[in-house]
Amino acid sequence: MNLLYTEVETDLRASVKDLLTDRAQPAAVLARCETDEPYDLDLWRALTGLGAASLHVPEELGGQGASPRETAVVMEELGRFVAPVPFLGSAVLATTALLGCKPTDEVRGLLDALGAGSTVATLAVSLATTPGSAVTGVRSGDDGLSGRVRSVADASVADLLLVPAAGADGLELHAVSVEQQGVSVEPVPSLDLTRPVADIALDGASSTLLAGTESAETAVDGALWTAAGLLASEQLGVAEWCLDTTVAYLKERHQFGRPVGSFQALKHRLADVWQELVLARAVARNAADAPGRTSASLAKALCSTVAVHAAEEAVQLHGGIGMTWEHPAHLYLKRAKADSVALGTAGRHRQLLAPHADIVL
Repeated sequence: MNLLYTEVETDLRASVKDLLTDRAQPAAVLARCETDEPYDLDLWRALTGLGAASLHVPEELGGQGASPRETAVVMEELGRFVAPVPFLGSAVLATTALLGCKPTDEVRGLLDALGAGSTVATLAVSLATTPGSAVTGVRSGDDGLSGRVRSVADASVADLLLVPAAGADGLELHAVSVEQQGVSVEPVPSLDLTRPVADIALDGASSTLLAGTESAETAVDGALWTAAGLLASEQLGVAEWCLDTTVAYLKERHQFGRPVGSFQALKHRLADVWQELVLARAVARNAADAPGRTSASLAKALCSTVAVHAAEEAVQLHGGIGMTWEHPAHLYLKRAKADSVALGTAGRHRQLLAPHADIVL
């Protein structure tokens, strides 16, 4: 196991960071969140142009042939900028679900389209779903797919929905085009302004079967576990921005003729966040380096609390300006809070970890 960043990962980070620095400054993100188009799809296309959307797709399936480690690096930078792009839904959830299906021509074509950015997809599962939970809000029948799924991430900009549906013999996975009768995607109020959610309603929608009962459950559950582990890297990026920005502010802010950052009480609070951040980086890197249920739950449980704490401290230690709408600190607090309940809360993942430590809850 190697938790250090490789030269390839460092170069990838530099490329993504340069793009986001140019296109996703806090003022621009905040301004976009106040419009009817919170997603920056031009930025998304530029990001896919770097190959970021197909990093962990094998080369034989048209991807970059990298690993979850590289995808995690991209997630870190997206968290650092709270970039309003559908990376989690399309490049992580939907793409990983497709990788769990038999590589038919249909699946290969969808992987190519998602990797190139010509199609945006998402897995039609509530963002609050804990991996391993039942995801049968939709049923499959002779008249098509019918049902409702609430709070789906990135659904409002998706061209394609990957829908887990309860069939006659068990769970199936279907591809559903959004542009058809019988499909309704309704945006709903979201805490995280940079990652809106939407409710999906299907009423006799036509679809293409991607995976039957023999592999659908494994594909969906694998996508949720992978996303939970990688989401920890996004939370790490959120926490790093909060700490770095707060330290820089406290060096510049003066009271009583001294930098506020020189006050011992504030130093201790920042030191606590830094110590938590070091642990969070270790578990997030472990989840990317050795993907699995245990590593994902460990990373999600710890990084959820660290990101929220770092964001809360950023708001408070920025004083009055940190409480304003104009300062981006609230975007990071909202992303941290939303991520903390996405794909299983910290408490739920601790429950999943408890049996491994012989703890009875």
